[in-house]
Amino acid sequence: MSKKDLSVLKFKNLSLKNKTSLIYTNFKTYLEKYIKKKNFLIAVSGGPDSLALAALSKIYSNEKKNITFFVLIDHGIRSNSSKEAKAVKLLLKKKKINLVILKNNKKIDKNIQSEARDVRYDLLKNFCNKKKIKFILTGHHSDDQIETFLIRLSRGSGIQGLSSMKKVSSLEKKIKLIRPLLDEKKQDLSIIAKKYFGKVFKDPSNINQKYLRTKIRGLIKQFEKSGIKHEKIISSINNLGATRDTLNAYISKVEKSCVFIKKKKTIISLKNFSLESNEIQLKILSNCIKGVSKSYYPPRAKKIITLLNRAKSDKKLKSTLGGCVIQKIHNNLLIYKEELKKGL
Repeated sequence: MSKKDLSVLKFKNLSLKNKTSLIYTNFKTYLEKYIKKKNFLIAVSGGPDSLALAALSKIYSNEKKNITFFVLIDHGIRSNSSKEAKAVKLLLKKKKINLVILKNNKKIDKNIQSEARDVRYDLLKNFCNKKKIKFILTGHHSDDQIETFLIRLSRGSGIQGLSSMKKVSSLEKKIKLIRPLLDEKKQDLSIIAKKYFGKVFKDPSNINQKYLRTKIRGLIKQFEKSGIKHEKIISSINNLGATRDTLNAYISKVEKSCVFIKKKKTIISLKNFSLESNEIQLKILSNCIKGVSKSYYPPRAKKIITLLNRAKSDKKLKSTLGGCVIQKIHNNLLIYKEELKKGL
């Protein structure tokens, strides 16, 4: 980060200045590796992590002359969500950042956080396709890693669920989702956001105890007091991630021997598929459903396991899951997109 960039943040504390400079250096190195001088989109919410991402991205785009899009999704879940979105837009405008607000028109009343996430990514993907943008950056950080790990642990997830989030993943064929701040702590990002913008916005849902993620945050604080440190949990998550990657390399080889695509239908040949362990079968079927439905996340493992058990005993299986039809014909599983009835 140049001296001019640092002067924008106006740190009096030398250690904070050095820490911020290191965060930007890591951020810049990462973007130069994957994005270089291509255009990208910043997913903004108004929270400290996304505002820190916006600040770092603004400095980077000024330096590299990238065209950067800053986009906020107004989910419309809370009555004052539009007012909150406009407040974030005004805050960014003071730093000469043009924030685009995309309004969600889909009703969200069940599995609110999960549905809101899906709607968010759908709207962002559509925006990217219109603007021919290939990269979406989010402000996920190491605290998010720990929260997600503990949520999935509470649900009995296996190694795939418990592993670390990837810094780069495919949102769809032509769009990459990039998380350049996964190694940073929320506390450090909050300092950057407040220094750059002068304030941050707090999401009321972050203190609502009806959400499991909120309860998990309280649990993490207790961990810290008990001596279970942030860095040690992250280390374990990363180790699981390395094991997941090794497992996925093997799964890719198995898929080549038993998964085929014909006439827009994905076919799993049960001859080789059935020889694999339950964990491998689970992952392959999960990948197939995700691929056909084009969803960012596959259905819950529990539902896929139930479907696999039915496929072993039911010769005429025909079921739906994750927006797909799964049908057993002879010694094959056919997976194709479910056609929704008009008017529903």
